Amino acid sequence: MIYVSRRPAPPLDVSVSAVWYFKSAPRPFGFERVLPKGRAQLVVNLKDDRTRTYDERGGCIEAPGAVVSGLGPQFEIIDTDEQEHVVGVVFRPGGTTGFFRDSAYAMRGRDVPLEALWGVAGTALLREALLEAASPEAALDVLEHALRQARHGRETHPAVAFALARFERQPEVTRVSAVTDAVGMSAKRFIERFKAEVGLTPKHYCRLLRFQRAVSAAHADASLDWSEVALACGYFDQAHFIHDFREFSGLTPGGYRSGRTAFPNHVTFLQSPAS
Repeated sequence: MIYVSRRPAPPLDVSVSAVWYFKSAPRPFGFERVLPKGRAQLVVNLKDDRTRTYDERGGCIEAPGAVVSGLGPQFEIIDTDEQEHVVGVVFRPGGTTGFFRDSAYAMRGRDVPLEALWGVAGTALLREALLEAASPEAALDVLEHALRQARHGRETHPAVAFALARFERQPEVTRVSAVTDAVGMSAKRFIERFKAEVGLTPKHYCRLLRFQRAVSAAHADASLDWSEVALACGYFDQAHFIHDFREFSGLTPGGYRSGRTAFPNHVTFLQSPAS
């Protein structure tokens, strides 16, 4: 297995937290549940110029091999073939604003074909250059070049940037008034701006941040008591914690622990959609 990830060079690092490359030997065909991360991603499947996602009833949705996965409120199901040879870009919250004309809310919970955003010809050239790259680092250079070419200069609104920094420090504090009072915007205008640039409402986004903190803690230490995880991640009680965990992952906390993999946000899909 080869996995390479790096922070891109300035000025891309303002909007992009990482570019990454992954390649592995073929694995037995199976399904994995991918948990919502709170980050939009650009993903290019280099093994097969298709992207497949599944629902829990076995339905398969196909898209082109290069997609932008908008920040979503729920898990996706993918197959192991999807992960054999892929590259991607992880955007910072609000970071898609600088590269795509579509609002983050319009891409919410969707795999948007990259060709719909950057054009068919541009997407084809990107894929060709990635396939010709002589090494993983060279492939990441190709990604960074494409991002620099696509960057159109729009920056995250200062009020949204302020809120994101505050929520990152204290996701359990989701009062919109605490932000709007500081930035001088009405609550309605601020929420609409936040949705357009981040993809979720401020309250929903903070819930997702707390969920991700719980996932990280559970993945790092399988012996942790769930009540301790809930308290450390800012939940009022274990009932609220379990409710959010089920909503975002479709699993109980125990189900996550029994199905976890080497990657925190990938969980073995214990009931095959094909069954």
